Parts: sequence; structure tokens; C-alpha cells
Amino acid sequence: MSNEAGIFECRICWYVYDPAEGDEFEQIPAGTAFSSLPGHWRCPQCDAEQSAFLPVND
Repeated sequence: MSNEAGIFECRICWYVYDPAEGDEFEQIPAGTAFSSLPGHWRCPQCDAEQSAFLPVND
């Protein structure tokens, strides 16, 4: 089961990216799946790359 449209958590600082909320600071609209984030997007709390994020299981 794929979680590409689900919630992802930064394994460095535990910031949670929820696609239902998007990222207001980077002007990522609500409804944007993690897999659809632009390549330059990084964790807004600790500046980690997208590869530092892990899917959150329901």
C-alpha cells in the first residue's frame, strides 16, 4: 500500500507534512501530495531534504 498522498514526518526534527494542509510558508497549496512537492522544498523546521521524510502509517 502506497502512502505517496499521505502524511510524511521528518526523521530529523519530527515535523509533519500533511498534504491536507500544504505548507503556507513555501506557498504549497493544501491538497499537494508529498510526491508532488517541488524539488527545492525542504523541511521548514530543520531544512532537511525530502529524503529525510518517512511515511506515517495510519
